[in-house]
Amino acid sequence: MRPFAAPVVVVLLAGSTAAVPAAAQVGPATPLKATGPQPSVAPFSGGPVTPNRVRGVRPAWSSRFMAPNPKNSVHNDPWQTDTYTSLSGPVGRDPQVLSTRIGRTCITLTFDRRGRLIGSCINLPDGPGLYLLDPRTLATLAFHQLPYTPPPAGTNPALNTTGGAYFYLDQRDRAVLAAADRRIHVYGVDDGGAEPAFRQVAGYDPRPCLQPGERMPSALPDARGRLWFVGRTEGTVGVIDRRTGRCRSIVLHEEIENSFAVATDGVYIVSDKAMYKLRAGRSLEPRTVWRFRYRNSGIAKPGQINAGSGTTPTLMHALHERRGRTAPAYVAITDNADPMNVVVLRAADRAARRLVCEVPVFAKGASATENSLIGAGRSIVVENNYGYDLTKFNDVISGDVAIGGNRALVSAPGMTRIDIRADGRGCRMVWTNTDVRPASVVSKGDAVNGLVYTFENVADPLIPDADPWTWTAVDFRTGAVRWRRLAGWGGEYNNHYAGIALGKAAGGRPTLYLGAVGGVMALRDGS
Repeated sequence: MRPFAAPVVVVLLAGSTAAVPAAAQVGPATPLKATGPQPSVAPFSGGPVTPNRVRGVRPAWSSRFMAPNPKNSVHNDPWQTDTYTSLSGPVGRDPQVLSTRIGRTCITLTFDRRGRLIGSCINLPDGPGLYLLDPRTLATLAFHQLPYTPPPAGTNPALNTTGGAYFYLDQRDRAVLAAADRRIHVYGVDDGGAEPAFRQVAGYDPRPCLQPGERMPSALPDARGRLWFVGRTEGTVGVIDRRTGRCRSIVLHEEIENSFAVATDGVYIVSDKAMYKLRAGRSLEPRTVWRFRYRNSGIAKPGQINAGSGTTPTLMHALHERRGRTAPAYVAITDNADPMNVVVLRAADRAARRLVCEVPVFAKGASATENSLIGAGRSIVVENNYGYDLTKFNDVISGDVAIGGNRALVSAPGMTRIDIRADGRGCRMVWTNTDVRPASVVSKGDAVNGLVYTFENVADPLIPDADPWTWTAVDFRTGAVRWRRLAGWGGEYNNHYAGIALGKAAGGRPTLYLGAVGGVMALRDGS
């Protein structure tokens, strides 16, 4: 997942400007605004599918210090699998779309035990804020502004992965996040008043263990409940004891712009140079268990933040792994070669051969991703984000161009499934779809119905200046597109690296939710 501080969008319509509202207001949802020419693409194509469960996909390890999987974070669970194994999503039966226009991109969307959405939603002037949304109507139930100061000089604010875009819900449904003030804050929802409200209930200070001025992309609990955190610019890796407030850290001197994965046997972190497994003992000081240097072209490709892996590590089971085992067999990332490789490594502390496979995906000169891999059983699904040019938003912010016809946002096509061989000796490519264009979304796998959900910025064959965005369902087994549903058109519908989240609205209807530059979108089957 690649979270970013999303810009406030200025839309030029008929020679006048209309700003998406930045101020949060509790109240009913107002739909996103379509901009630019109406596209010619069909509102819906394809047809409903019959659910077809993917066999052999076991749930990831669930942390007792986090809300239940898959409701607790942008990648669903501590293993960062981006896969649903119990909750099933829409099948394309008369799918309905809705949205709310809040002027912020909600990168991470989670669900409390009442089914309400809790999201960290960001714009440039104000930074991130916490939202509580009604899962049926998308009405804003509560808002809390988070601490914010502009990112350090030299950091593109639209490429800022620090300050709260990543967060997780703990076992008490409290949002735990690394804020822009270089502290870790904990917020709960107080339902005791006339209206729900966010309240800060705890906080931790890792600043003594961070490099001067360094900010944190992410913080997560390990299997013992200690908070691990990472610093972006210098590669600080730290651990804080929540009971005493004491912390220890090491510095990798490599950039960490992603989140990380957690298992019972350690913490898995990828930098712009290498993949790490780390652990901490009673002293709290992290130590490197192993390090694997991946291939790197040295180039930050279009659609990437930096010249490194764009993935949060994904942890996976082995085929014949005994049930009850909570340590992963494999960890999967992408490298930054040209063309890019999906890289699968053995996760064990000691391995005669660390590398399981390096599988090149997509075309040379047009291959990059800034989103975590989908891990389902022995299968990995990777998407292509090459060419997604979010710096074009700088023109949008200044009011120089309309966003309705910004075709530079269309990424190179591509989605591929790769399977680890049953004996763990290598991998094989199962299918590649060269039509689907998941511009920047964190796509999700649904092992219950056999679909992969993504969100596309498609090209209009008849109206080149149109800017349509569609919800898209891909067959997990074959890679074929099963259906597309138009969400809307224009820059407010750009998901800008947000993650799809699957929950249930009132009445029990499964619903897909996704942050957009203008607010939050949703899709559910018709009644």
